[in-house]
Amino acid sequence: MSKPKAVRAVISLTIQAGQAKPSPPVGPALGQAGLNIMAFCKDFNAKTADLKDDVPVPVKITAYTDKSFIYTTKTPPISYFLKKAAGLEGGAKRPGHESAGTVTAKHIYEIAKIKQEDMQELPLQSICKSIAGSCRSMGIRVVGKME
Repeated sequence: MSKPKAVRAVISLTIQAGQAKPSPPVGPALGQAGLNIMAFCKDFNAKTADLKDDVPVPVKITAYTDKSFIYTTKTPPISYFLKKAAGLEGGAKRPGHESAGTVTAKHIYEIAKIKQEDMQELPLQSICKSIAGSCRSMGIRVVGKME
């Protein structure tokens, strides 16, 4: 049985799909952990090449003391999906007082099905409620019935 590797750092970043470059924020974050920045950038860009360029991809990089690393990608943030569904650039300036846009209950359900990949321990209904809460905090009105 081999001895487990010692973890040097865990780095969390959000990088546009196919846009990992050695410039900030990627380069300095990986450089501090002593990782091969170009190896990560090439691998990440190849892995996310099938996504649109403007899609933000959360990534968690585990750096080991022997300068090796592994990383996992997640689905884009809920706010990204909500802005796309409502056709917005950003949320309301004063959520609760003004509405920036609207989404339907079907939009929320479809987003929840995508996000279920990251939140496997939660039932779909709980994910839908969480997304509805994100709508309220962004000033996006939900139309239709949520069961």
